[in-house]
Amino acid sequence: MFSIIGLVVVMGCVFGVFVVHGGNLEPIIHAAPSELATIGGAAVGAMLVGNGMDTIKGVAGGFGKVFKGPQYKKQDYLDTIFLVSKLLKILRVDGPVALESHVESPEGSPIFGEYPKLMKDHTLIHMITDTIRLMVISSGNLNPYAVEEVLDTALKAHHHHEMKPVEALASTAGACPALGIVACVLGVVKTMGAIDQPPAVLGALIGSALVGTFMGVLLAYGVIEPLGNRLKQVIDEDSEIYLVVKQLIVATLHGHPQPLVIEAARAGISSHANKPDFGEVFDGLRGK
Repeated sequence: MFSIIGLVVVMGCVFGVFVVHGGNLEPIIHAAPSELATIGGAAVGAMLVGNGMDTIKGVAGGFGKVFKGPQYKKQDYLDTIFLVSKLLKILRVDGPVALESHVESPEGSPIFGEYPKLMKDHTLIHMITDTIRLMVISSGNLNPYAVEEVLDTALKAHHHHEMKPVEALASTAGACPALGIVACVLGVVKTMGAIDQPPAVLGALIGSALVGTFMGVLLAYGVIEPLGNRLKQVIDEDSEIYLVVKQLIVATLHGHPQPLVIEAARAGISSHANKPDFGEVFDGLRGK
């Protein structure tokens, strides 16, 4: 929502102030379609040249993330804590055999079935099941520090993959001003071909050429770069749910008491709106 408002403010201030101070939008409106086609087409083409299909799909899906915001809310963090805590309780109380079917086939598990939204995140589910599977087959002999190192590596690899669309947008934003100059140069070439025309015609052609530089800079710093920055924020915020899983498992392996395990899970959630109170978590766990 705020991204849309921001784009409206950018365009309103740029073009609105121009008009208020006596500017005429007609030359810009006349030249904008061809200049945008040149700059936008070249930018998209360059993105296709420099990135794989997964990254391109990530960029396309990233615009949805920008306007929707982070997908995980407070209840999702609570559900993650409840899910992992319930699994670890079964492992502690009933033993590895009772837990094996749940981690081997989470899609058929009644425990995982209680959290359909979390089940859609395959990275999250695999992180839970793969790590707990290690706990099951190791019979309690896992080194907590080794598990933490493995989880950190997995989180780093996942975050690196998720950030590729952000990097692609940053590269595109950096290229747009230069592509705007390319469009401007083409406009100048066109103007030089009409050098015998009267000043009014030459002025219009030069103005159209300059629109290319203007559009390239505006797209780079007023649209694409801010969208990329917002996408990075959304990815960073959504990635905190994986930290919750990591902290729950590692704190449990260290043998910490439940209040400390809860605090370890809550510590990785930076958003105050999404961070559940200690009482909400503790009361929810008692109800489970």
